[in-house]
Amino acid sequence: MTGTAAPAPFTADDYRARLARAARAAADAGLAGLLVAPGPDLVWLTGYTPTAATERLTLLVLAPGRDPVLVVPTLEAADAEKAPGAPALTLRDWTDGKDPYALTAALLDGSGRFGVSDNAWALHLLALQRTLPGTSYAALTEALPMLRAVKDAAELDRLAAAGAAADATFEEIRNVRFGGRREAEVAADLDRLLREHGHTVVDFTIVAAGPNGADPHHEAGDRVIADGDMVVLDFGGLLGGYGSDTSRTVHVGTPTDEERRVHDLVREAQEAGFRAVRPGVACQEVDRAARAVIERAGYGPYFIHRTGHGIGVTTHEPPYMIEGERQPLVPGMCFSVEPGIYLPGRFGVRVEDIVTVTEEGGRRLNDTERELVVVD
Repeated sequence: MTGTAAPAPFTADDYRARLARAARAAADAGLAGLLVAPGPDLVWLTGYTPTAATERLTLLVLAPGRDPVLVVPTLEAADAEKAPGAPALTLRDWTDGKDPYALTAALLDGSGRFGVSDNAWALHLLALQRTLPGTSYAALTEALPMLRAVKDAAELDRLAAAGAAADATFEEIRNVRFGGRREAEVAADLDRLLREHGHTVVDFTIVAAGPNGADPHHEAGDRVIADGDMVVLDFGGLLGGYGSDTSRTVHVGTPTDEERRVHDLVREAQEAGFRAVRPGVACQEVDRAARAVIERAGYGPYFIHRTGHGIGVTTHEPPYMIEGERQPLVPGMCFSVEPGIYLPGRFGVRVEDIVTVTEEGGRRLNDTERELVVVD
């Protein structure tokens, strides 16, 4: 790994504090408790990731005024006991042939509304409903959308390290040859560089050349990148358990005046979105600030996605910078600011940084060149 040293791991006390914070948030939201299945919420609350997501029930039961309990299959109990947050939990295991829903039901009141992690299996949720017909459920993104949104100092350090590694990746990729190579070959270079700079997981490596750049989620394929192509690069993953996500648009050879003008508009829109970041401002104002620049120039119909998304233990999570999101920005929130213009059949442009909210305004966690970069 190049770059900075790996951050110190989170401790049982860190997870204990998160569990208490989540229980308080559940009580404040009028919930009887939280039911957390394997996924990003469970990782954030306990540090535990099962070896495989299976039909066997694994569930964190978190209720105000009660000790948190992790229900796990017996064959996975030994692994669960090794999780960094395990000392903050009580483990209850169950064996094949037993009823894990009856075990879970005994930990809950017979009625009430519970928050459930978004990725819980329907198989398990429906079984709990049958066992406890007096209960009801709400997705955590709906019930507690800001649970993981405000990062502490240690989390911010991890996000900054991930952002720096993504920046180092861009500084190297801009010097490789693009012309005459397939998109998939450049994507493989991005994957390799992210890992060389410390990423343990690479989530995506978008390389979208020419007309493919008009598809914001284009997957790199066999198209050969040609001289005159605009190329959208969007890449990221996890370093130290926290995400990176950055986009830059490069050009193979000399760009046309129109291509420069569109890129300048997107860069100006990205700057306007960043400048709108400050405590107390509604999330939608970041979207409005970026979108206004593009709309005034007549390209409004070609900006076809939200301006940003939160980032943390996953690369997409609340808060979202989108019209209608009135959640105020709070110091410690981290999210992307990534306007774009997409001209069907021609080219696309996107410029993206991760930004964190500070007491004074915003701070970028990506700082590579935002001007149009010309590559070979």
